[in-house]
Amino acid sequence: MPNNRAHWGSRLAFILAAAGSAIGLGNIWKFPYITGVNGGGAFVILYLFCIFAVGVPILISEMYIGQKAQCNNVQAFRKLASGNKWGPLAGWLGLGSAFMILSFYSVVGGWILDFEFRAITHLLTGDFTDFEDGAALNSLLGNPWRQLAWHAVFMSLVTWIVYRGVKEGLEKWNKILMPTLMGLLVLLFIRVMFLEGFSEAFSFLFSPDFSKLTGDGALEAVGHSFFTLSLGMGAIMVYGSYLDENENLVKTSLAVAFLDTLIALLAGLVIFSIVFTYDLDASAGPGLIFATLPTLFNKMTGGSLLSIAFFFMITFAAITSAVSILEVVIAYWSEHKKVSREKASLIIGFIMFAVGVLHVFSTNLWSDIFNILGKTNFFDLFDLLTSSYMLPIGGVMIALFYGWVLGPQSVDNTIKDDNPVLKLGLLWACRLIAPLLVVIILYSKVKELFA
Repeated sequence: MPNNRAHWGSRLAFILAAAGSAIGLGNIWKFPYITGVNGGGAFVILYLFCIFAVGVPILISEMYIGQKAQCNNVQAFRKLASGNKWGPLAGWLGLGSAFMILSFYSVVGGWILDFEFRAITHLLTGDFTDFEDGAALNSLLGNPWRQLAWHAVFMSLVTWIVYRGVKEGLEKWNKILMPTLMGLLVLLFIRVMFLEGFSEAFSFLFSPDFSKLTGDGALEAVGHSFFTLSLGMGAIMVYGSYLDENENLVKTSLAVAFLDTLIALLAGLVIFSIVFTYDLDASAGPGLIFATLPTLFNKMTGGSLLSIAFFFMITFAAITSAVSILEVVIAYWSEHKKVSREKASLIIGFIMFAVGVLHVFSTNLWSDIFNILGKTNFFDLFDLLTSSYMLPIGGVMIALFYGWVLGPQSVDNTIKDDNPVLKLGLLWACRLIAPLLVVIILYSKVKELFA
C-alpha cells in the first residue's frame, strides 16, 4: 500500500461518504415519483429485493476493486486485470460517465439552490405567489442566465470541497452534510405524521398490490436499485481506494445500502403524506418537487419553514453525490497526469461548468437546432446515454470482473469468515444474477430506443 495515499479516518467516515455518494436526487426526487407511477407497495417490495440481488453485490465489487488496487478506477483495472485487456474499459467508461453526469447534475443542483433562495426570500417578504402552479420552475427554465449563475455557485461549492482533499474536504463535509440531511428528513417526517394523508401514504408504500405492478414497473425497480447506489461510474470504487485493507466490506456495504434505502422510504413517506393530504395524484411524475410540493408547502401551517428545510435537505443530498462524482475524475487526473489535487480540481471544475453551459443553452436558446437520438437538448441526451447505457454496461463489467477475472479468491478476501453459502451467493450474484438482470434492463432500453 502506498504510504502517501490518503485514507478515511474511520469506518463511519467512509460509510457517511459512501452513503452521501449514493443518497442524492435519486432518493428524494426520483424514488417517490417512480413509486407513485408504478403503484406503490408492490414496486417497493420488488425494489428492496433488487437492492440485495443487484445493488449490494455490485457495491461490494466496486469497493473491493478500489480497496485492493488503492488507486483511481482506470488504473485499478489495469493493476488487477492480470493481462485482461478488457478490464480497463470499465474504468474508462466510468470516467466518461462521471464527467457527463456531473455536467448536467450540476445544472439541476443549481435549480435546487434557486428554489432554496426563493423559499428563504419569500419567508422574509411573505409573497409566495410565484410558487403557484409551477410558475417558479417555468420562469427558471426560461431564464438561462439565472440558471448559469446558480450552476456556477453549485459547481464552485462541489469543486471547493474536492479541492480540500480526502480528510479536510470529502470526510469533513460528509460528516457535516449527511447527519444534517438525515436530521432535516426526520424533522419533516415528524411534521407529516400529523397530516391527514400520513396513514394513506404509509399504506400506499407498504401494502403491496401486485396487480398494479407492470412489466415496465418491474424493470424500473431493477434499474433504480442499481442507480440509487451510485454504481457503474467508479465513485464507490474511488472511495473504496481510500479504505484500509482490513475493512469489512460486507458489513460496510450493507450499512450503506440500509442508509440509502431508509432515506428513500422516509422521503417517500414525507412526499406522499403531503400529496394525499391535498388529494393529489400520486403518479404526478418528475414535477413533484419543483412544481407540486412548493405549492403545497405554502398551504400548510409553518409551510414556509418546511419548504426551506426540504430544499436544504435536497441541496445537501445533491452536493454529497456531486462531490463523489467529481472525485472520480479528480482522482484519475491527479494520479495519472501527476498534477496536484488543487490544480486538477480547478481545471476539471471549470471544464464541468463549461459543459453545463451547453446543457442550459440547449434547453432554451439553442433548442431549435438540436436533435440527436430524438432528444432536443444536451441535458436529455447525456441523461439518456449515461443512465440507460453507460452506467448499466459499467456495472455489468464491474460485476463480471470481480466474479470471473478476480474470481473466488476475491470472494475469500471479501468474506473472511468461513461461510461457504454466503461466499457462493456473492460469487454467483456477481457472475450471473446481477449481470443478467442489468442486461435485461439494457435490452429493454435499446428496444425502447428503436421502437
